[in-house]
Amino acid sequence: MENKYLAKVNQTFNETPPEHTAMDESLRDILKVVRPLSEDLREQEFYLDRPWLEFRDDEAFHDAILHFFNEEGEYLRSVNGDVEEGSWRYLPSSNKLMISLGDTELYDLAFLDSDFFILSKHGDNKKLRRPEYLVLVNERVGSRLVWREVLELLFNKYRNNSNSLITITLIILLLIAIIVLLSY
Repeated sequence: MENKYLAKVNQTFNETPPEHTAMDESLRDILKVVRPLSEDLREQEFYLDRPWLEFRDDEAFHDAILHFFNEEGEYLRSVNGDVEEGSWRYLPSSNKLMISLGDTELYDLAFLDSDFFILSKHGDNKKLRRPEYLVLVNERVGSRLVWREVLELLFNKYRNNSNSLITITLIILLLIAIIVLLSY
C-alpha cells in the first residue's frame, strides 16, 4: 500500500503536460485537470480592466491582439495597436459570455484565474474544424511566451496544486505518527 502511495507522489512530481501538434488538443487534456482550479465568470474581478493577450497555434499568426473587458460592458480589441470597439455581456443564468464586435459570439468559460482567461466558443467547433478556444493570457505574464509555453504554464498550476496537496497530506500523516508515538 505504501509503495503505491509513493509511486503516486513520484508520478505527480514528474508529470509533464500533454503534447500535441495543435493547441486545442493539448488544451482539452490540460483543462480536464485544471478546471477545478478555475474561478467563475460571475467573479468579474478576475477579468475586468486587464489587458488579455491572445494566443493561437497558427505559425502565420504574428499579430499582437489585446482584449479588454470593462465594467460598463465595453469590449475593446487591439490588433497591433488598431483598436476596435464592441460590447460584452455576462449571461448569469447560463454562465456564458457574449462578445459583440460586428458579429456576436457566444462563449462558455473553460478556465479563469488572474493569469488565464480561456473561453470555449459555443457549438461543436471541433467537428466544424474551427478553433475551439479563445486563449487569453494576462499580458504581463504572456508577453514573451509562445503557445506551448503558455500551455505548460497552465499545466503547472495543476502540478503545483497537486504537489501542495501531497505535501499537506504528508505533513498530516507525520503529525498523526508523532501523536501516536507520543501517546505510548
